[in-house]
Amino acid sequence: MNHISDNAKTILEARYLRKDDKGNIIESPEDMFFRVSNFLSDGDDHLRERFYYLMTRLDFLPNTPTLINAGRPNGQLSACFVLPV
Repeated sequence: MNHISDNAKTILEARYLRKDDKGNIIESPEDMFFRVSNFLSDGDDHLRERFYYLMTRLDFLPNTPTLINAGRPNGQLSACFVLPV
């Protein structure tokens, strides 16, 4: 895994990593990458490994809603919505 800066770790801990009911972090950055890659791959082992590899190398990172919600009950991955006028 590529080095994650201290600033990036602070942001991950504040916004992206899973927390328990008491607010304690229960997920590492690697766990987050696995959670997201597992969800995006939809059961395809090759895709899961590829997504995980790209994310841990910081060559590919999905948008914020995907990093936060993939593999969680909400599952909302969109960053924007279009409403008809």
